[in-house]
Amino acid sequence: MPPHLHPDHDTPVIDGDVYVRPRHLARATGTGDPALAPLTALGWSLRHDDLGNAYVHAPDDRVRLGFLPEGEDDGLWRINAYKDPFAPPTWGVCFNDSVPTEFVTAFTTALATAYEQGPDAYLARPDPRVPDRDPFRAVAPLTDRGWLFARPDPDVFSIQSPDKLASLDHTVGPLSLDDELNTREARWHLWAGTSINRPLWYATASTDTPVALITAVTECVADPAPLARWREATFSYAAGMAHLTPIEPDRPSAPTPLDVQRAVSLRPTPPRVTASVPRWSTTTSRPAPSRR
Repeated sequence: MPPHLHPDHDTPVIDGDVYVRPRHLARATGTGDPALAPLTALGWSLRHDDLGNAYVHAPDDRVRLGFLPEGEDDGLWRINAYKDPFAPPTWGVCFNDSVPTEFVTAFTTALATAYEQGPDAYLARPDPRVPDRDPFRAVAPLTDRGWLFARPDPDVFSIQSPDKLASLDHTVGPLSLDDELNTREARWHLWAGTSINRPLWYATASTDTPVALITAVTECVADPAPLARWREATFSYAAGMAHLTPIEPDRPSAPTPLDVQRAVSLRPTPPRVTASVPRWSTTTSRPAPSRR
């Protein structure tokens, strides 16, 4: 989980004991609450079924999210948007059960912003003629961080992370919306691992998913900052791939030379003493050292 503020003060609280680098190898956390929060904060309705699945609906019922730990497949997060609440979805996004929760949170945060702006934002179809809606705007955060174009394929535009353990695939040509919503055969396919058939995690987005929402995810994926996780939960996937760095407990930092100089300048001048001042010797007890 990313750092958050302690409820009683402004000290960051980190949920984990190791940092995972690169972050696309961190995988999911144990709770989906951070990803639900941007939408419920807008007053979207939240309900649960008897199995523990959660459903979030926008007030106009044009955007719906399902958090489905007891779903029929590994699609843990399914988000759909509609021009008409009773019509088929206009676009759909799926994050499987291993996607780092921070990536889902980036999406729902951008979705909350778009929803407040209105249908022209959260139903904005990609359009290469419009700069803000050009699909390849979503690729820029990755290429800016060193992701490179991968296998040349006339049907798939693909770029890979520098360690070749994550990939973003953009399919060219016509696709069935039904396939995009229910399979991994979608316009956008983001995944991590050494095999596309058995990825560590994956996410898909259909053709008409707004570019701003996809860009929010790629920006989060491209962020070089590590993600905090618990060490015992990392061995199943990170061994030999991710870099794990212990999270040190908070310690007061050592004073810099400038700090010392300032302290000396602010210290009051002591009165002049003419009497002798006792000094430490082998027969006097040394005071306990002060804690830094």
